[in-house]
Amino acid sequence: MRANLVLSDGAVFQGESLGRPGTAVGEVVFNTGMTGYQEILTDPSYAGQIVSLTYPLIGNYGVTEADFESRRVQVSGFVVREAADEPSNWRSEGSLHAFLNDHGVVGIQGIDTRQLTRRLRAHGVMMGMVSTEHQAETAVDMVRSAPGYSEEELVYRVSTPNPYTWRAGADRPDAATCPPDSGTQRRIALLDCGVKFNILRSLAALGCHVTVFPAGTSAAEILRSSPDGVVLSPGPGDPASLGSLVNEVRKLAEARPVMGVCMGNQLLGSAFGSKTFKLKFGHRGSNHPVRDLVTGRVAITSQNHGYALDADGLTDGMEVGQINLNDGTVEGLRHRELPVFSIQYHPEASPGPHDSAHYFKTFVESLH
Repeated sequence: MRANLVLSDGAVFQGESLGRPGTAVGEVVFNTGMTGYQEILTDPSYAGQIVSLTYPLIGNYGVTEADFESRRVQVSGFVVREAADEPSNWRSEGSLHAFLNDHGVVGIQGIDTRQLTRRLRAHGVMMGMVSTEHQAETAVDMVRSAPGYSEEELVYRVSTPNPYTWRAGADRPDAATCPPDSGTQRRIALLDCGVKFNILRSLAALGCHVTVFPAGTSAAEILRSSPDGVVLSPGPGDPASLGSLVNEVRKLAEARPVMGVCMGNQLLGSAFGSKTFKLKFGHRGSNHPVRDLVTGRVAITSQNHGYALDADGLTDGMEVGQINLNDGTVEGLRHRELPVFSIQYHPEASPGPHDSAHYFKTFVESLH
């Protein structure tokens, strides 16, 4: 079945349907990772977006239940150069096409993803549509009249509706009701703006008992659970529209040790005077170099964000701790007095390198 990818600037890419036939609208972005397509598909930070992968062959090792990073597929649509018809891997439980179809994801293959990537790099990410139903001219008009990515409250869409616990030894939320492990050492409250399971797995592996709270939870309610520390999770969208959440983050930072990850970094920066701005085409992939300004250490990191913090706006003891070596943008914060720090990238990987996984251990060991 034929399919079209159309962009709001009028560009049209013709290809073949992948996954479920239909129509999907979202912000079109690209990811430069070579592997990890299932983790990308199920990462809540991609909510509201049509994701194009720059690596040319996708799906060659299949899909598996174990590689979910949330309870469902999160992307609005999916774009690849070529999808493997016959995956080959001992872990595989099915093909990418069947996986997308089963989860209602509209995708397209057979387009020149290099050309698409060059266009997004030159002109910036933009709204688009993947469709097997609409002619190109009609689709362009529909995209231009659709709500923009920044107009949607995506954090509240992907956040858990109710609190739940994730104890040491658990691997999935369904297993989170197991008895507390005897090695549990620290109680962590996690504010869920779009958390990936591997953040919870990473904390559980360090013996932590994690309570996950919806994004709209007040600081007072979180603190009533008597956590030793608070983690601010990643999530989709721009924190500029999350003013009430930013206010609660400031209260948490003044009451408990805090670690922010990705969206958590931006929320923390916003709580201490900074503002966010939209990057031209974002940072998405498993190969972004970051330098720590104190140690000088460089890490190759997994990233997925379309906004960055303005370093000049930070106040009240908050300062830049890390920078991106590609474009100089803020990649981490630290407070000069409070036990608070954050990183803009993903130490939990899934997919990506593990250069920065030690930050979870550093945070847990700092709790008293």
